[in-house]
Amino acid sequence: MPKNRNTFSSLAAWRRRVLAGAVQSGWRWVQRTGAVTAESPGRLRFRSIGAGTRLAFPQGTVFGAPWIELGEYCIIGEQVTLTAGMMPDLDLGPDPILTLGNGVVLGRGSHVIADTRVSIGSDTYCGPYVYITSTNHSYDDPHQPVGKQWPRTDPVEIGPGCWLGTGAVILPGARLGRNVVVAAGAVVRGDVPDHAVVAGAPARVVRRWDAERGWQPPLRTPAPVPIPEGVTPDDLRALAELDLALEPDES
Repeated sequence: MPKNRNTFSSLAAWRRRVLAGAVQSGWRWVQRTGAVTAESPGRLRFRSIGAGTRLAFPQGTVFGAPWIELGEYCIIGEQVTLTAGMMPDLDLGPDPILTLGNGVVLGRGSHVIADTRVSIGSDTYCGPYVYITSTNHSYDDPHQPVGKQWPRTDPVEIGPGCWLGTGAVILPGARLGRNVVVAAGAVVRGDVPDHAVVAGAPARVVRRWDAERGWQPPLRTPAPVPIPEGVTPDDLRALAELDLALEPDES
């Protein structure tokens, strides 16, 4: 009897493995097929979508696509919201409302809400759950619910080469310069100069680059060593395998 139970248990485990493999393969097929690209835009008709740009499946809420410009080689993660206008089916005029430069990365679950002009510069990377909005609720009238009062809008501009950490919030009217670092969870409003690091809620500058003195305050960690010119991915894999082979055997 124990032998039969072991046989049935092994068969059930085998069936679960086969089923899990089939489900996982099916989901990968759905993800590949459901991704949005310039060649396969599906129902979305963006004002422009550059070569190599990909919106992962499943997409978040997307509307106002005719007023959204996506540059080349952008990576838009799963469940990312991209909206132009306060609601679908509005005529927003002749000009784009939301613009992403080349090589922009928006992490999973991020939101870019462009009720008025929002631009994100080339090679800006956003971690997951970043929130960028050109609209905020107003609360001028103390006798009306906040949600029923007309919101305020102000354009947002994010310069090229920035890094926005997980959960960062960029508020209406924010203008970030070139190569700005926004710490995780920071809430940014107003102007941020080039080559600055901001943190906190509200965010403030905690480090800046000075042409004569370098980073102030000085960086606490050494700069990463760049990969030498001419080194290929195959070279790096071979080096990693060599390191593993040279590790002492502790068994």
